[in-house]
Amino acid sequence: MAKRTQLLLLLSLIVLLLFPISSALSSNAVINAAEILSNSGFVSMALTLELVSPTILTPQQQSATIFSPSDAAFAQSGQPSLSLLQFHFAPLAFSLESLRSLPFGTKIPTLSPGNSLIVTTIDNSQQVLLNNVTINGSPIFDDGSLVVFGIDMFFDPNFKVSSPAQSPSPDLRCVVSEAAEITSSGGYSFDEASRMMRTRGYSVMASFLDMQLLGFLDRSELTVFAPIDDVMLEFAGNFSAYSSLLLRHVVPCKLTWTDLNNFQDGTVLRTFLDGFTIRISKFNDLLMLNEVPLTFPDMYFSDWLVVHGVHEVIEQPETPEQVPQASSEFGLEEEEKEEKLTPDRTEF
Repeated sequence: MAKRTQLLLLLSLIVLLLFPISSALSSNAVINAAEILSNSGFVSMALTLELVSPTILTPQQQSATIFSPSDAAFAQSGQPSLSLLQFHFAPLAFSLESLRSLPFGTKIPTLSPGNSLIVTTIDNSQQVLLNNVTINGSPIFDDGSLVVFGIDMFFDPNFKVSSPAQSPSPDLRCVVSEAAEITSSGGYSFDEASRMMRTRGYSVMASFLDMQLLGFLDRSELTVFAPIDDVMLEFAGNFSAYSSLLLRHVVPCKLTWTDLNNFQDGTVLRTFLDGFTIRISKFNDLLMLNEVPLTFPDMYFSDWLVVHGVHEVIEQPETPEQVPQASSEFGLEEEEKEEKLTPDRTEF
């Protein structure tokens, strides 16, 4: 009976893969966003987006968040320069909830080289402020890869904060807490997360979680790095690869985008796949996981689970010996590091 159920789940996954699924950032998304901007009273940005998007949003751009100034801001400031417009484009897809979760002082990368937006939201505020400019509520447009928010004025590229607050560093050891074991009887499931992932174009990884190939419900906290559907098509029907694909993209601890940003370059996280580690690095404030950019931070988060979107399958570097060992911040003696970085299957 169990084998039959598993077979039906696998067949369901194949059927899922045969249907059209969401793609990465496309010209159609830009056209649709411009139309909705125009209909929502952001005519100046709609016209500007149509003109400059081929320059700003290159074919390599896989996701973006656009912060659209109002028509009044355009009337007051005049036509902005290309560099100022780039400052209003982030190479990440942010939901309103993920923006709200970012602490004061967090830097958000933009498409303006070397320039980042700074979160200036006051604690416990429902409003989100970037460079002291208020984000006007829910997105005007959101298709999972392209998100557009409205703002009342242009961001100031010269904005600075004197001493941004630092969030506490996360547990760098990423060790599952045995004292807070989660079981299926505890009512934990991936249903809510998988529903969110399906609406964002991450249906294949959502199906993997729904199948619960290795019984993750007995884990206390998890972080999932979910590849977008487009890049998962090549694995359709290759059942033997499913477990490996899932395990290498799941880390046995809860890490938000802010937590990941607090890691030092070269920090190595262990995953549920034996011998597979993820090295964190940064490039222009963009987080890289084994050189794969994290493109949709905090797509979903709860008190025990965080899901981030990526546009590529995370692979192990060709020369693992060149991957730096985890720093001394792991709080381990040198002889203990190798043991901790290699997953102990008894813990899982």
